[in-house]
Amino acid sequence: MCFIVDESICSDLNEIKGFLQDILNQLEKNIDDETLLFDTKLILHELVANGAIHGNSKDCSKNIKIRLELKNNRLQIEVTDEGMGFCFDEGAYDPMELKCNGRGLVLVNGLSDEFYVDKNKAVSIKYI
Repeated sequence: MCFIVDESICSDLNEIKGFLQDILNQLEKNIDDETLLFDTKLILHELVANGAIHGNSKDCSKNIKIRLELKNNRLQIEVTDEGMGFCFDEGAYDPMELKCNGRGLVLVNGLSDEFYVDKNKAVSIKYI
């Protein structure tokens, strides 16, 4: 089985919602596992929202690039924004502070078998 999405969308959160739903509808035709679909939906939403809000500062002239590849029992999701990038440090997030910033990437990290950020690109890998 091989399924690939390689698309870009502007940082408009209203447009992103329908765009991601289209991707997930296509993915549902290739994945039967409800838990994997739920995890994938959460990962995609968190990474794309993070890129649009924090990376691109909701600037609709800037794009979010999404590459999703399902191949050989491996799902890889790459989300790249046009921001300056940052260093992800899971240990820097303190859930007791009740901050909104950082929580999404901690969730993505927990749902992924592998997760890393390279400047302005976030990559999540799940083995299925």
